[in-house]
Amino acid sequence: MDTERLSPSRRTIAIVSRGDAAARRDTTAQNSRFVRVFEALAGGGIDAQPAVYDESFADAVRDQLLGVDGVLVWVDPIHQGKTRAALDSLLREVAARGPWVSAHPDVILKMGVKDVLYRTRHLGWGTDTHRYDSAADFRVNFPSRLRAGGPRVLKQNRGNGGQGVWKVEALPGSAAMVRVLHAQHASIPEDIPLDTLMARCEPYFGWGGCIIDQAFQPRLPEGMIRCYMSGSKVAGFGQQLIKALVPPPPEGPDTPEAQPGPRIMHGPNAPPFRALRRKMEDEWTPQMMAVLGIAAPALPVIWDADFLYGPRDADGADTYVLCEINASSCFAIPDEAPAAIARTVGERLQKVR
Repeated sequence: MDTERLSPSRRTIAIVSRGDAAARRDTTAQNSRFVRVFEALAGGGIDAQPAVYDESFADAVRDQLLGVDGVLVWVDPIHQGKTRAALDSLLREVAARGPWVSAHPDVILKMGVKDVLYRTRHLGWGTDTHRYDSAADFRVNFPSRLRAGGPRVLKQNRGNGGQGVWKVEALPGSAAMVRVLHAQHASIPEDIPLDTLMARCEPYFGWGGCIIDQAFQPRLPEGMIRCYMSGSKVAGFGQQLIKALVPPPPEGPDTPEAQPGPRIMHGPNAPPFRALRRKMEDEWTPQMMAVLGIAAPALPVIWDADFLYGPRDADGADTYVLCEINASSCFAIPDEAPAAIARTVGERLQKVR
């Protein structure tokens, strides 16, 4: 694969995704799932190439990334049992040697993990949130919080696809038993001892480092709003009726009634989300950056904030509760997002090398 820059005047980037050796050999800009992003970048005068990654050929990927001006990364935190640990180390090395990387692993560790829910809990998107930094802390403090109020949602710090996310509610008349529902697809509620749940969660203190505990949002069945961001600007919205943490119908978790609804995409100016856009651009994103110590040029080229509906305010208007930020692998995206990505990439590349 050619890793030479095409000319001194044109900038080159690589788009990193996970795959096997065959995918690395056969993937092109035209057959990639990121084809719209490749097209938008080309329209902005930026040459982009696919860079399929796996630990088994990491050296070849490293050599490729060192031959471009910038790197965009779409790799989930956990994929078929593999984490991003080795990739993140490689990306840090590449960034230290010159190419610009988005999202940089250190930025992901600030905003693209569940700990952001705890660190920004005082912002307008926050709710009743706690963090457990060790298994001992979890065992001592979680039971009393569970008994003190309604259902809770436990989240491992790094994960995707509902892995390590549990709705937990105390069973009436028993301090030892809980009803749990895993957020992964096709999960069904279980009534188990609280000690069993805690034992299941203890591995989350390994790579992820902590567990986040949020109050369950009763309006969850009304859907989730995904606010897509490019840098500090809204690039669009996705609205979806979700089924994670909603008990399946009696017919079972594989019936059509148990499947999530389609994600309906909207542009950044969609009227239903004007208030949310103002909050994100004018208040919450700048506040998050200040809390986490993230400069504007370090914000990911594409990221999203997932919101649930919170309690309505005194005037009956919706409020929003942040349930996670995706900064590792934010895809699919609205039709308007590739152009926003290309604009942001162009701006960033002007500032490097």
